Amino acid sequence: MSREDQIEFQGVVTEVLAGGFFRVETEAGHMVLAHIAGKMRRFRIRVVLGDQVTVAVSPYDPTRGRIIQRVR
Repeated sequence: MSREDQIEFQGVVTEVLAGGFFRVETEAGHMVLAHIAGKMRRFRIRVVLGDQVTVAVSPYDPTRGRIIQRVR
C-alpha cells in the first residue's frame, strides 16, 4: 500500500489484542483491526488502551490498518 492510496482516520484504542494487534474505533464509528507501523516500533512508541491514534487503512480492506501516529 503506497502512501497515496492509504486513507487516514482518527480513532481511539478500545481493545489490546495478542500479537501486537489493537482494535481501534474511528470517529466515523468503524472498527479497525490495526497493528503498529514500523517507525513506531523502531522508536519504541507505546500504545495503550484509550490512546488517541491515527490509523492508515487500505481502500481495498477498510477493516484492517496500521497505527501510524499516537496523538498527544
